[in-house]
Amino acid sequence: MTTTHSVIIIGSGPAGYTAGLYAARAMMEPLMFAGYMSGGQLMLTSDIENFPGYPQGIGGPEMMLELRTQAERFGLKVQDKNVEKVDLGSRPFKVWVEGQEFNAESIIICTGAEATWLGVEGEEEQKGRGISTCATCDGAFFKNEEVIVIGGGDSAMEEATFLTRFAEKVTIIHRRDVFKASKVMLERAKAHPKIEIKTHRQVTKWLSDEKGLTGALIEDPRDGSTEEIACTGAFIAIGHKPITEFLAGQVVTDSEGYILHEEHTMTSVPGVFAAGDVVDTRYRQAITAAGMGCQAAIDAERWLESQH
Repeated sequence: MTTTHSVIIIGSGPAGYTAGLYAARAMMEPLMFAGYMSGGQLMLTSDIENFPGYPQGIGGPEMMLELRTQAERFGLKVQDKNVEKVDLGSRPFKVWVEGQEFNAESIIICTGAEATWLGVEGEEEQKGRGISTCATCDGAFFKNEEVIVIGGGDSAMEEATFLTRFAEKVTIIHRRDVFKASKVMLERAKAHPKIEIKTHRQVTKWLSDEKGLTGALIEDPRDGSTEEIACTGAFIAIGHKPITEFLAGQVVTDSEGYILHEEHTMTSVPGVFAAGDVVDTRYRQAITAAGMGCQAAIDAERWLESQH
């Protein structure tokens, strides 16, 4: 007979591990499927300086290992495997992993969101070595340096404006001359003395040396002409994609696929909760994801108690 777990946590990262910690301490015996790339987006972050309790900062992978170790100490069981599909039509819920079926009275979804990358030459090598998708996380590392921001929406304008606090110069690269950004955000960026906007440009290759990023080769898509731009930091702001395909539309999401909360951290399916970047389109920080993971575990525990 298949064992029915009190709670299965799908995904890891700060939200998943914190949910696992709280659920384990509440004696819920949680089982986590952390994914093949366990740890979430922070596995690509070299230094985290804005998480409370780490006065000297900490590496992203190191922090994820510490969170995982702490949760496992209290009894969280972790498998570094991907969930293929779920059936949320009736309880116990069904979760399939590598062809094997697992049952759960409740589920906490912490699968996060993937930043959209450019996918150009040199990008894989420079992720976390100059190329980032989060100015709030990494902007302070580029004091008095030249950086670029890729994108034409509100996020790109917001990142560029934020980076002016640290960088000497910020260049926004946008492949068109029409912007998705709101008028107020665009005008604020245009008016800033540290910001230059280059339209009809797209990055085709990242340039680097042994120390890290040194610049980018940018192309005018209208005529194919190219030029090099120097920078030690680059921030890609062309969007995020929530990891929710495995749910096959069984919980209510917004038009982008982000899960919507119905009551506290519960989704449209009673007994199914969600936390972290799979929900959060606004903050996307390790600390807010961890806080929501805590909330989801407490909500799941209280909901399970109410069912008996």
